[in-house]
Amino acid sequence: MPRVRSVFLSDIHLGTRACQAESLLDFLREHPSDHTFLIGDIVDFWAMSRSIHWSPAQNTVVQKLLRRARHGDRVVFIPGNHDEALRNYTGVVFGDIEVVDELVHETADGRRFLLIHGDVFDQVTRHHRWVAVLGDWAYNQLVWINSWLSRMRRRLGIPGYWSLAGYAKRKVKTALNFIFDFETSAIHHARERGLDGVICGHIHWAAISEIGGLTYINCGDWVDSCTAIVEHFDGRLELVAWGMRSKIPALPSAVVEQHAEV
Repeated sequence: MPRVRSVFLSDIHLGTRACQAESLLDFLREHPSDHTFLIGDIVDFWAMSRSIHWSPAQNTVVQKLLRRARHGDRVVFIPGNHDEALRNYTGVVFGDIEVVDELVHETADGRRFLLIHGDVFDQVTRHHRWVAVLGDWAYNQLVWINSWLSRMRRRLGIPGYWSLAGYAKRKVKTALNFIFDFETSAIHHARERGLDGVICGHIHWAAISEIGGLTYINCGDWVDSCTAIVEHFDGRLELVAWGMRSKIPALPSAVVEQHAEV
């Protein structure tokens, strides 16, 4: 199978029933890489404080990532807000996996990107934690309902993938404004650092877009959309929508497609 230079993953939410571990394992098998960047919310300690769901497939995901690191591939873990407890261990190496707060990654074609989870750009998460926890609970309920609807669609023979959570985001104006404000804040931060762009996660909305001459990239998630970013050996960055057979719905201010590339 063809190897890629880098894989960027975020918002896997291990430890929850909503985690799409089987799809992630399929993706990892098809995308061996020199570098694997885990950009936050890999383990969901928030949800696990309420209840834990740890499937054999989720355990295999951890084993596969550890195996990559043992075999000489670089694996870097950048904690997010759901696994923020691991921020106390930045600079430590666990099982050959580096834990860092953020990282500047240089692509094969010389561009420099800030790798950061992105909760620092989210004013709700930073200053109103109880609202963020409530929103997380509501989102998990949408994902659970969406899983039930997906099973019903398959039983009825209805083709294609439909995301209830994505539909809600597109319909709720405040959610769209939040996404745009998040993107603008992320790009502003990258510009202040003199970088070419940012690769982040956090908002569960996969994207590759040009904003003000810089590149904004969001990995998406492995709860609802099953998306990732891969870097090819010529430096091209591609958004892969692993769990979908149609294009990801596009927002007016962003280029968001199943195989968008920069």
